[in-house]
Amino acid sequence: MSTESSRGAGRARPASGVLLLCRAEPGSVVPAARLLHERMLLARAGDEWSVLVPEGGPWRSGADPVEQVVNGWAIALTVGVSWPVLALWWDGERAGFTLAAGFRRPVGYVWLADGTPAGVEEAVRTFADRLGLDPVLDMQALEELTEPDADADAAARLSGVLAVLTRAGVFLPPGLVPGGPTDTLLEAALFQPDTRRIGTDGSDGRSATGGDERGPRGRRQKQNQEEARGRAREQEQRGTPEAREPARPGGVTGAGPPAPRPFPAGGPHPVPALALVQVAAGLPLAVWGLRHRSGGWLLAGTLLLAQGAFTLTGHVLTHPRD
Repeated sequence: MSTESSRGAGRARPASGVLLLCRAEPGSVVPAARLLHERMLLARAGDEWSVLVPEGGPWRSGADPVEQVVNGWAIALTVGVSWPVLALWWDGERAGFTLAAGFRRPVGYVWLADGTPAGVEEAVRTFADRLGLDPVLDMQALEELTEPDADADAAARLSGVLAVLTRAGVFLPPGLVPGGPTDTLLEAALFQPDTRRIGTDGSDGRSATGGDERGPRGRRQKQNQEEARGRAREQEQRGTPEAREPARPGGVTGAGPPAPRPFPAGGPHPVPALALVQVAAGLPLAVWGLRHRSGGWLLAGTLLLAQGAFTLTGHVLTHPRD
């Protein structure tokens, strides 16, 4: 084996990574992020922006194309919401971004690992227009990123995109740098005080430094909650039946039939509207992806269909017709 081949075999393949920027506050992003059923960290990235950092999956090892997976996530996140999602991605060969907004076709741009432009310039114009960027100053800065530059690799190109977006209010937390390893990105996100974890089961909670049970703040909160529940049980045990019952007309405190509970607004058991939207949106997306052999669209449609069907099934089982 030649010396050149030995060097190539021993060279580590650059790590893959993803950052999902959502133009919404973290509280608004949580419901949409749950639909992905992926382990992610959610942190604030400016006054009106949030960032999702996926923890891992087949795309990290190259088993699944990063661009294809990210496109599916971005599309799924924007269904049923009014805010766009910008996905930044990179692997050992290329890097780029994808902007998804509602039912409009996603737009993106790609660079080779050495920074060579490999996208369509018109996509950059569409990108700037959809985000409401300055058509002169911001557009000029974006166009420079599509021109050859021997000193700028793919990671530098993505950093240039983020530099332009600072004028739109994007400020990533320290350490979240495009091109870095996923483990480094996750560690940086965990240091943010308001970071949330999104689980594969759709659950969400504070990070270890943000207040879950594993951190000091989380342990104190849990201890306070347990003490409050203990005091409530003691008060209930000391109280009399008359003190625990609500007052009845005429001073009657004896047992009687419970008061009927009013139905919630919209009827006794309204069908979850979001689930219907997910099924209605997921079916055409999945069909379109099959016809055009687009893995991203197919993945987004399948995720929406599965989530909507699961919610509707649970509603039928828990709220049977009388």
